[in-house]
Amino acid sequence: MKNSFLFSIVFVLFCTASLFGFNSVGAQQVKLPYDVFDYVQYPIGSVWGDPLPDAPALAQRGKFMVGVQTLYLLNPDQIDIIKTLTEGTTVIYNRPLTVEVWYPATLKLGQIQITMYTDFLGRSDQPGTLVPYTFVGRATRDASPDIADGPYPLIIISHGYPGSRYLLYYLGENLASKGYVVVSVDHTDSTYLDVGNFVSTLVNRSLDQEFVMSEILKMQPWEGLCNPNEVGLIGYSMGGYGALRTLGAGLENSTLVKNYLGKFASTLIAKPSDKGDPLVKAAVLFAPWGGSVGTNPTGLWDKTSLAKITVPTLWVAGSQDDVAGYKGIVNLFDSAINSKRYLLTFDDALHNVVPHPAPSIATKFGDYYRFADPVWDTWRIDNIDEHFVTAFFDLYLKGNAEAGSYLNVKVVNSNDGIYIAGNSGEATDSTYWPGFSPRTAVGLHLLYVSPSLDSK
Repeated sequence: MKNSFLFSIVFVLFCTASLFGFNSVGAQQVKLPYDVFDYVQYPIGSVWGDPLPDAPALAQRGKFMVGVQTLYLLNPDQIDIIKTLTEGTTVIYNRPLTVEVWYPATLKLGQIQITMYTDFLGRSDQPGTLVPYTFVGRATRDASPDIADGPYPLIIISHGYPGSRYLLYYLGENLASKGYVVVSVDHTDSTYLDVGNFVSTLVNRSLDQEFVMSEILKMQPWEGLCNPNEVGLIGYSMGGYGALRTLGAGLENSTLVKNYLGKFASTLIAKPSDKGDPLVKAAVLFAPWGGSVGTNPTGLWDKTSLAKITVPTLWVAGSQDDVAGYKGIVNLFDSAINSKRYLLTFDDALHNVVPHPAPSIATKFGDYYRFADPVWDTWRIDNIDEHFVTAFFDLYLKGNAEAGSYLNVKVVNSNDGIYIAGNSGEATDSTYWPGFSPRTAVGLHLLYVSPSLDSK
Protein backbone atom coordinates (compact mmCIF):
# COMPACT_ATOMS: atom_id res chain seq x y z
CA MET A 1 0.00 0.00 0.00
CA LYS A 2 2.77 2.43 0.98
CA ASN A 3 4.78 1.66 -2.18
CA SER A 4 1.66 2.11 -4.31
CA PHE A 5 0.96 5.49 -2.69
CA LEU A 6 4.55 6.66 -3.27
CA PHE A 7 4.37 5.51 -6.88
CA SER A 8 1.20 7.56 -7.39
CA ILE A 9 2.86 10.69 -6.02
CA VAL A 10 5.92 10.20 -8.23
CA PHE A 11 3.73 9.66 -11.30
CA VAL A 12 1.70 12.83 -10.64
CA LEU A 13 4.88 14.87 -10.14
CA PHE A 14 6.33 13.38 -13.31
CA CYS A 15 3.27 14.34 -15.37
CA THR A 16 3.08 17.83 -13.88
CA ALA A 17 6.74 18.50 -14.58
CA SER A 18 6.32 17.18 -18.11
CA LEU A 19 3.28 19.34 -18.80
CA PHE A 20 5.06 22.55 -17.83
CA GLY A 21 8.30 21.60 -19.61
CA PHE A 22 10.35 21.41 -16.37
CA ASN A 23 14.06 20.93 -16.82
CA SER A 24 17.05 21.53 -14.59
CA VAL A 25 20.61 22.55 -15.35
CA GLY A 26 22.50 19.67 -16.90
CA ALA A 27 19.36 17.54 -17.21
CA GLN A 28 17.31 16.63 -20.27
CA GLN A 29 13.78 18.03 -20.51
CA VAL A 30 11.22 15.59 -19.17
CA LYS A 31 9.04 14.14 -21.93
CA LEU A 32 5.27 13.91 -21.80
CA PRO A 33 3.90 10.36 -21.93
CA TYR A 34 2.06 11.36 -25.14
CA ASP A 35 2.51 13.69 -28.10
CA VAL A 36 0.90 17.04 -27.22
CA PHE A 37 0.91 18.16 -30.86
CA ASP A 38 0.10 14.68 -32.20
CA TYR A 39 3.03 14.93 -34.56
CA VAL A 40 2.75 11.22 -35.28
CA GLN A 41 -0.61 11.63 -36.97
CA TYR A 42 -0.02 15.22 -38.11
CA PRO A 43 3.74 15.76 -38.58
CA ILE A 44 5.22 19.22 -39.09
CA GLY A 45 4.30 20.38 -42.56
CA SER A 46 0.94 18.61 -42.66
CA VAL A 47 -1.16 21.28 -40.92
CA TRP A 48 -1.71 24.61 -42.68
CA GLY A 49 0.48 27.30 -41.19
CA ASP A 50 3.17 24.89 -39.98
CA PRO A 51 6.62 26.28 -40.77
CA LEU A 52 7.93 24.73 -43.97
CA PRO A 53 11.69 24.04 -44.22
CA ASP A 54 12.23 27.39 -45.95
CA ALA A 55 10.04 29.42 -43.56
CA PRO A 56 11.59 32.62 -42.18
CA ALA A 57 12.58 32.67 -38.52
CA LEU A 58 9.47 34.13 -36.88
CA ALA A 59 7.08 31.76 -38.63
CA GLN A 60 8.02 29.23 -35.96
CA ARG A 61 5.45 28.54 -33.27
CA GLY A 62 5.91 30.26 -29.89
CA LYS A 63 6.26 28.81 -26.40
CA PHE A 64 2.58 28.78 -25.40
CA MET A 65 -0.01 26.06 -25.75
CA VAL A 66 -3.04 27.39 -27.65
CA GLY A 67 -6.69 27.19 -26.65
CA VAL A 68 -9.64 27.98 -28.88
CA GLN A 69 -13.24 28.91 -28.11
CA THR A 70 -16.27 30.01 -30.11
CA LEU A 71 -18.24 32.94 -28.70
CA TYR A 72 -21.62 34.33 -29.75
CA LEU A 73 -21.95 38.09 -29.29
CA LEU A 74 -24.86 40.51 -29.73
CA ASN A 75 -24.35 44.17 -30.57
CA PRO A 76 -27.58 45.78 -29.33
CA ASP A 77 -29.72 48.39 -31.09
CA GLN A 78 -28.02 48.36 -34.47
CA ILE A 79 -29.58 49.28 -37.81
CA ASP A 80 -30.49 46.16 -39.77
CA ILE A 81 -29.11 47.36 -43.10
CA ILE A 82 -30.62 44.52 -45.15
CA LYS A 83 -34.18 44.97 -43.86
CA THR A 84 -33.93 48.75 -43.88
CA LEU A 85 -32.99 48.67 -47.56
CA THR A 86 -35.79 46.26 -48.48
CA GLU A 87 -38.56 47.65 -46.27
CA GLY A 88 -37.87 51.35 -46.77
CA THR A 89 -37.97 52.17 -43.06
CA THR A 90 -35.26 52.01 -40.43
CA VAL A 91 -35.24 48.61 -38.71
CA ILE A 92 -33.34 48.14 -35.43
CA TYR A 93 -32.06 44.79 -34.18
CA ASN A 94 -29.48 43.15 -31.99
CA ARG A 95 -26.71 42.32 -34.44
CA PRO A 96 -25.31 38.80 -33.96
CA LEU A 97 -21.57 38.20 -34.36
CA THR A 98 -19.84 34.84 -33.99
CA VAL A 99 -16.15 35.01 -33.12
CA GLU A 100 -13.33 32.50 -32.73
CA VAL A 101 -10.83 33.17 -29.95
CA TRP A 102 -7.31 31.73 -29.80
CA TYR A 103 -5.34 32.32 -26.63
CA PRO A 104 -2.40 31.09 -24.53
CA ALA A 105 -3.63 28.05 -22.62
CA THR A 106 -2.73 25.44 -20.07
CA LEU A 107 -3.51 21.83 -20.93
CA LYS A 108 -4.72 19.08 -18.71
CA LEU A 109 -3.00 15.72 -18.84
CA GLY A 110 -4.20 13.95 -21.97
CA GLN A 111 -5.27 17.07 -23.89
CA ILE A 112 -3.56 17.63 -27.23
CA GLN A 113 -2.98 20.56 -29.56
CA ILE A 114 -5.26 19.28 -32.31
CA THR A 115 -8.73 20.46 -33.24
CA MET A 116 -10.98 20.29 -36.29
CA TYR A 117 -12.60 23.28 -37.98
CA THR A 118 -15.41 23.35 -40.54
CA ASP A 119 -15.85 25.98 -43.23
CA PHE A 120 -17.59 26.19 -46.61
CA LEU A 121 -16.80 26.50 -50.27
CA GLY A 122 -19.32 28.38 -52.38
CA ARG A 123 -21.58 31.14 -51.09
CA SER A 124 -25.18 31.44 -49.97
CA ASP A 125 -26.21 33.87 -52.72
CA GLN A 126 -25.29 31.24 -55.33
CA PRO A 127 -27.77 28.41 -54.68
CA GLY A 128 -26.36 24.90 -54.59
CA THR A 129 -22.72 25.95 -54.25
CA LEU A 130 -22.21 25.63 -50.48
CA VAL A 131 -20.05 22.60 -49.65
CA PRO A 132 -18.57 22.02 -46.16
CA TYR A 133 -14.97 21.00 -45.63
CA THR A 134 -13.06 20.20 -42.45
CA PHE A 135 -9.42 20.88 -41.68
CA VAL A 136 -6.96 20.49 -38.82
CA GLY A 137 -5.70 23.15 -36.47
CA ARG A 138 -3.04 23.07 -33.76
CA ALA A 139 -5.14 24.24 -30.82
CA THR A 140 -7.14 22.67 -27.98
CA ARG A 141 -10.87 23.31 -27.87
CA ASP A 142 -12.01 25.05 -24.64
CA ALA A 143 -8.64 24.68 -22.90
CA SER A 144 -8.10 26.72 -19.74
CA PRO A 145 -6.52 30.15 -20.33
CA ASP A 146 -2.92 30.56 -19.18
CA ILE A 147 -3.26 33.42 -16.71
CA ALA A 148 0.25 33.12 -15.30
CA ASP A 149 1.96 35.09 -18.06
CA GLY A 150 -0.90 37.49 -18.81
CA PRO A 151 -2.24 39.94 -19.54
CA TYR A 152 -1.59 39.56 -23.27
CA PRO A 153 -2.04 41.88 -26.23
CA LEU A 154 -5.40 41.57 -27.98
CA ILE A 155 -5.60 41.19 -31.78
CA ILE A 156 -8.83 41.43 -33.82
CA ILE A 157 -8.98 39.72 -37.24
CA SER A 158 -11.49 40.92 -39.84
CA HIS A 159 -12.07 38.91 -43.05
CA GLY A 160 -13.02 39.95 -46.59
CA TYR A 161 -16.34 39.91 -48.48
CA PRO A 162 -17.46 37.25 -48.35
CA GLY A 163 -15.27 35.46 -45.88
CA SER A 164 -15.09 33.57 -42.62
CA ARG A 165 -13.52 33.74 -39.19
CA TYR A 166 -11.45 30.70 -40.20
CA LEU A 167 -9.85 32.14 -43.33
CA LEU A 168 -6.82 33.37 -41.35
CA TYR A 169 -7.07 30.77 -38.58
CA TYR A 170 -3.43 29.65 -38.95
CA LEU A 171 -2.30 33.22 -38.17
CA GLY A 172 -4.56 33.33 -35.10
CA GLU A 173 -3.09 30.10 -33.78
CA ASN A 174 0.47 31.21 -34.53
CA LEU A 175 0.08 34.54 -32.72
CA ALA A 176 -1.64 32.92 -29.74
CA SER A 177 1.33 30.58 -29.34
CA LYS A 178 3.48 33.71 -28.98
CA GLY A 179 1.44 35.30 -26.22
CA TYR A 180 -1.50 37.05 -27.90
CA VAL A 181 -5.26 36.73 -27.52
CA VAL A 182 -6.63 36.68 -31.06
CA VAL A 183 -10.31 37.19 -31.90
CA SER A 184 -11.48 36.50 -35.46
CA VAL A 185 -14.91 37.79 -36.43
CA ASP A 186 -17.65 36.30 -38.61
CA HIS A 187 -19.14 39.52 -39.99
CA THR A 188 -22.91 39.09 -40.33
CA ASP A 189 -24.19 39.59 -43.91
CA SER A 190 -20.63 39.07 -45.11
CA THR A 191 -19.79 35.37 -44.58
CA TYR A 192 -20.04 32.55 -47.09
CA LEU A 193 -23.17 31.35 -45.26
CA ASP A 194 -25.07 34.66 -45.23
CA VAL A 195 -23.90 36.85 -48.11
CA GLY A 196 -26.00 40.02 -47.99
CA ASN A 197 -26.19 43.39 -49.69
CA PHE A 198 -22.71 44.91 -49.97
CA VAL A 199 -23.93 48.11 -48.33
CA SER A 200 -24.22 46.20 -45.04
CA THR A 201 -20.55 45.34 -45.23
CA LEU A 202 -19.55 48.92 -46.03
CA VAL A 203 -21.54 50.31 -43.10
CA ASN A 204 -21.01 47.60 -40.50
CA ARG A 205 -17.41 46.52 -40.95
CA SER A 206 -15.73 49.12 -38.77
CA LEU A 207 -18.66 49.07 -36.30
CA ASP A 208 -18.18 45.33 -35.87
CA GLN A 209 -14.44 45.70 -35.30
CA GLU A 210 -14.87 48.37 -32.65
CA PHE A 211 -17.70 46.55 -30.90
CA VAL A 212 -15.84 43.23 -30.71
CA MET A 213 -12.65 44.70 -29.30
CA SER A 214 -14.51 46.70 -26.66
CA GLU A 215 -16.84 43.81 -25.79
CA ILE A 216 -14.03 41.28 -25.38
CA LEU A 217 -12.29 43.65 -22.99
CA LYS A 218 -15.43 43.65 -20.79
CA MET A 219 -16.04 39.89 -20.77
CA GLN A 220 -14.67 37.27 -18.44
CA PRO A 221 -12.16 35.68 -18.60
CA TRP A 222 -10.92 37.88 -21.45
CA GLU A 223 -11.04 41.13 -19.49
CA GLY A 224 -8.33 39.87 -17.16
CA LEU A 225 -6.46 38.00 -19.89
CA CYS A 226 -6.08 40.95 -22.30
CA ASN A 227 -4.10 44.15 -21.94
CA PRO A 228 -6.38 47.03 -23.02
CA ASN A 229 -3.32 49.15 -23.75
CA GLU A 230 -1.97 46.65 -26.29
CA VAL A 231 -4.66 46.16 -28.95
CA GLY A 232 -3.94 45.42 -32.59
CA LEU A 233 -6.13 45.03 -35.66
CA ILE A 234 -5.72 42.80 -38.74
CA GLY A 235 -7.93 43.39 -41.76
CA TYR A 236 -7.98 41.58 -45.09
CA SER A 237 -9.61 43.13 -48.18
CA MET A 238 -12.95 44.44 -46.83
CA GLY A 239 -11.52 43.83 -43.38
CA GLY A 240 -8.72 46.20 -44.41
CA TYR A 241 -11.36 48.69 -45.57
CA GLY A 242 -12.99 48.45 -42.15
CA ALA A 243 -9.63 48.85 -40.44
CA LEU A 244 -8.98 52.10 -42.30
CA ARG A 245 -12.34 53.40 -41.02
CA THR A 246 -11.51 52.21 -37.50
CA LEU A 247 -8.19 54.05 -37.70
CA GLY A 248 -9.95 57.32 -38.57
CA ALA A 249 -10.14 57.51 -42.37
CA GLY A 250 -13.38 58.31 -44.21
CA LEU A 251 -14.83 58.11 -47.70
CA GLU A 252 -14.77 61.00 -50.15
CA ASN A 253 -17.80 63.25 -50.50
CA SER A 254 -18.56 62.17 -54.07
CA THR A 255 -21.55 61.42 -56.23
CA LEU A 256 -20.36 57.81 -56.52
CA VAL A 257 -20.38 57.32 -52.75
CA LYS A 258 -23.70 59.11 -52.26
CA ASN A 259 -25.48 57.25 -55.06
CA TYR A 260 -24.31 53.83 -53.91
CA LEU A 261 -24.76 54.24 -50.17
CA GLY A 262 -27.86 56.42 -50.25
CA LYS A 263 -29.12 57.30 -46.77
CA PHE A 264 -26.07 55.64 -45.21
CA ALA A 265 -23.51 57.76 -47.05
CA SER A 266 -23.35 60.38 -44.31
CA THR A 267 -22.14 57.81 -41.78
CA LEU A 268 -19.07 56.98 -43.90
CA ILE A 269 -18.12 60.25 -45.62
CA ALA A 270 -15.08 61.85 -44.00
CA LYS A 271 -15.84 64.52 -41.40
CA PRO A 272 -13.54 66.80 -39.40
CA SER A 273 -14.75 65.12 -36.21
CA ASP A 274 -13.60 61.65 -37.32
CA LYS A 275 -10.85 60.05 -35.29
CA GLY A 276 -9.35 56.63 -34.86
CA ASP A 277 -10.47 54.22 -32.16
CA PRO A 278 -8.08 54.94 -29.26
CA LEU A 279 -7.95 51.25 -28.34
CA VAL A 280 -6.02 50.34 -31.49
CA LYS A 281 -2.27 50.81 -31.15
CA ALA A 282 -1.11 49.08 -34.37
CA ALA A 283 -2.74 47.58 -37.46
CA VAL A 284 -1.93 45.16 -40.28
CA LEU A 285 -3.72 45.84 -43.56
CA PHE A 286 -3.78 42.96 -46.05
CA ALA A 287 -4.83 44.23 -49.50
CA PRO A 288 -7.22 46.89 -48.12
CA TRP A 289 -10.12 47.60 -50.48
CA GLY A 290 -11.43 50.86 -51.89
CA GLY A 291 -8.34 52.61 -53.22
CA SER A 292 -8.99 51.71 -56.86
CA VAL A 293 -12.73 52.43 -57.10
CA GLY A 294 -13.67 55.47 -59.18
CA THR A 295 -11.34 58.10 -60.64
CA ASN A 296 -9.98 59.60 -57.42
CA PRO A 297 -6.28 58.63 -56.87
CA THR A 298 -7.27 57.20 -53.48
CA GLY A 299 -10.46 55.65 -54.83
CA LEU A 300 -13.44 55.89 -52.50
CA TRP A 301 -11.26 57.26 -49.74
CA ASP A 302 -10.89 60.92 -48.84
CA LYS A 303 -7.16 61.54 -49.16
CA THR A 304 -6.86 64.09 -46.36
CA SER A 305 -8.66 61.79 -43.92
CA LEU A 306 -5.98 59.13 -44.35
CA ALA A 307 -3.64 61.51 -42.53
CA LYS A 308 -5.69 60.80 -39.40
CA ILE A 309 -4.09 57.37 -39.21
CA THR A 310 -1.42 57.89 -36.58
CA VAL A 311 -0.69 54.38 -35.30
CA PRO A 312 2.00 52.17 -36.88
CA THR A 313 0.74 50.14 -39.84
CA LEU A 314 1.97 47.18 -41.86
CA TRP A 315 0.48 47.00 -45.35
CA VAL A 316 0.71 43.75 -47.33
CA ALA A 317 -0.21 43.40 -51.00
CA GLY A 318 0.49 41.58 -54.25
CA SER A 319 1.96 43.70 -57.02
CA GLN A 320 -0.64 42.34 -59.45
CA ASP A 321 -3.66 42.64 -57.11
CA ASP A 322 -6.69 42.77 -59.41
CA VAL A 323 -9.34 43.06 -56.68
CA ALA A 324 -8.21 45.91 -54.42
CA GLY A 325 -5.77 47.17 -57.07
CA TYR A 326 -2.09 47.44 -56.19
CA LYS A 327 -1.73 51.04 -57.38
CA GLY A 328 -4.72 52.04 -55.27
CA ILE A 329 -3.23 50.31 -52.22
CA VAL A 330 0.06 52.14 -52.73
CA ASN A 331 -1.79 55.45 -53.03
CA LEU A 332 -3.55 54.78 -49.73
CA PHE A 333 -0.22 53.85 -48.15
CA ASP A 334 1.39 57.03 -49.45
CA SER A 335 -1.48 59.15 -48.11
CA ALA A 336 -1.28 57.78 -44.54
CA ILE A 337 1.43 60.35 -43.93
CA ASN A 338 1.24 60.39 -40.12
CA SER A 339 1.72 56.65 -39.63
CA LYS A 340 4.98 54.80 -39.20
CA ARG A 341 4.31 52.38 -42.00
CA TYR A 342 5.69 49.41 -43.86
CA LEU A 343 4.63 48.08 -47.25
CA LEU A 344 5.39 44.39 -47.86
CA THR A 345 4.86 43.45 -51.49
CA PHE A 346 4.72 39.94 -52.92
CA ASP A 347 6.03 40.43 -56.44
CA ASP A 348 3.55 39.25 -59.11
CA ALA A 349 1.01 38.01 -56.55
CA LEU A 350 -2.69 38.79 -56.93
CA HIS A 351 -5.13 39.54 -54.08
CA ASN A 352 -4.81 36.39 -51.95
CA VAL A 353 -1.86 37.38 -49.79
CA VAL A 354 -3.12 35.88 -46.52
CA PRO A 355 -5.82 33.13 -46.80
CA HIS A 356 -5.01 29.58 -45.76
CA PRO A 357 -4.24 27.11 -48.59
CA ALA A 358 -7.02 25.68 -50.72
CA PRO A 359 -8.64 22.48 -49.40
CA SER A 360 -8.32 19.40 -51.57
CA ILE A 361 -12.02 19.49 -52.47
CA ALA A 362 -11.64 22.94 -54.06
CA THR A 363 -11.45 21.50 -57.57
CA LYS A 364 -13.53 24.20 -59.27
CA PHE A 365 -11.66 27.28 -60.48
CA GLY A 366 -13.74 29.74 -58.45
CA ASP A 367 -13.41 27.76 -55.23
CA TYR A 368 -9.68 27.21 -55.73
CA TYR A 369 -8.94 30.86 -56.47
CA ARG A 370 -10.57 31.96 -53.22
CA PHE A 371 -7.27 30.83 -51.69
CA ALA A 372 -4.68 30.32 -54.42
CA ASP A 373 -2.29 32.50 -56.39
CA PRO A 374 -0.99 31.77 -59.91
CA VAL A 375 2.63 32.51 -58.97
CA TRP A 376 3.10 32.06 -55.24
CA ASP A 377 2.59 28.96 -53.10
CA THR A 378 -0.07 29.92 -50.57
CA TRP A 379 1.62 28.10 -47.69
CA ARG A 380 4.83 29.98 -48.44
CA ILE A 381 2.92 33.28 -48.35
CA ASP A 382 1.39 32.29 -45.01
CA ASN A 383 4.78 31.55 -43.46
CA ILE A 384 6.11 34.93 -44.61
CA ASP A 385 3.00 36.61 -43.17
CA GLU A 386 3.51 34.84 -39.84
CA HIS A 387 7.08 36.12 -39.77
CA PHE A 388 6.39 39.77 -40.51
CA VAL A 389 3.15 40.08 -38.54
CA THR A 390 4.95 38.63 -35.49
CA ALA A 391 7.83 41.06 -35.89
CA PHE A 392 5.45 44.00 -36.32
CA PHE A 393 3.19 43.33 -33.34
CA ASP A 394 6.06 42.22 -31.12
CA LEU A 395 7.70 45.58 -31.79
CA TYR A 396 4.71 47.91 -31.62
CA LEU A 397 2.55 46.15 -29.01
CA LYS A 398 5.13 44.38 -26.85
CA GLY A 399 8.06 46.75 -27.34
CA ASN A 400 10.34 43.88 -28.38
CA ALA A 401 13.13 45.60 -30.31
CA GLU A 402 14.86 42.32 -31.13
CA ALA A 403 11.80 41.03 -32.96
CA GLY A 404 11.36 44.40 -34.59
CA SER A 405 14.85 44.15 -36.05
CA TYR A 406 13.44 41.72 -38.62
CA LEU A 407 11.60 44.69 -40.13
CA ASN A 408 14.86 46.60 -40.50
CA VAL A 409 15.91 45.30 -43.91
CA LYS A 410 18.95 46.89 -45.53
CA VAL A 411 17.61 46.64 -49.07
CA VAL A 412 14.00 47.25 -50.13
CA ASN A 413 14.12 44.61 -52.87
CA SER A 414 14.88 41.22 -51.35
CA ASN A 415 16.50 40.13 -54.63
CA ASP A 416 19.22 42.72 -54.07
CA GLY A 417 20.28 41.24 -50.74
CA ILE A 418 23.75 39.68 -50.55
CA TYR A 419 24.33 36.81 -48.16
CA ILE A 420 27.79 36.69 -46.59
CA ALA A 421 28.36 33.73 -44.27
CA GLY A 422 30.62 33.95 -41.25
CA ASN A 423 32.91 31.20 -39.97
CA SER A 424 30.05 29.38 -38.27
CA GLY A 425 27.78 29.70 -41.29
CA GLU A 426 25.55 32.52 -40.08
CA ALA A 427 25.03 35.67 -42.14
CA THR A 428 27.37 38.48 -41.16
CA ASP A 429 27.86 41.98 -42.56
CA SER A 430 25.40 41.12 -45.30
CA THR A 431 22.47 42.92 -46.87
CA TYR A 432 20.37 39.77 -46.84
CA TRP A 433 16.97 40.07 -45.19
CA PRO A 434 17.27 39.00 -41.52
CA GLY A 435 15.50 35.77 -40.61
CA PHE A 436 15.59 34.35 -44.14
CA SER A 437 17.76 31.36 -45.01
CA PRO A 438 20.06 31.57 -48.04
CA ARG A 439 18.22 31.48 -51.38
CA THR A 440 14.81 32.15 -49.77
CA ALA A 441 14.51 35.95 -49.65
CA VAL A 442 13.28 36.25 -53.23
CA GLY A 443 10.39 38.09 -54.87
CA LEU A 444 9.64 40.49 -52.03
CA HIS A 445 9.84 44.22 -51.37
CA LEU A 446 9.65 45.83 -47.92
CA LEU A 447 9.44 49.61 -47.79
CA TYR A 448 9.46 51.63 -44.57
CA VAL A 449 8.32 55.26 -44.46
CA SER A 450 8.66 57.40 -41.36
CA PRO A 451 6.05 60.08 -40.67
CA SER A 452 8.82 62.48 -39.69
CA LEU A 453 10.24 62.28 -43.22
CA ASP A 454 6.84 63.05 -44.72
CA SER A 455 6.36 66.15 -42.59
CA LYS A 456 9.51 67.89 -43.80
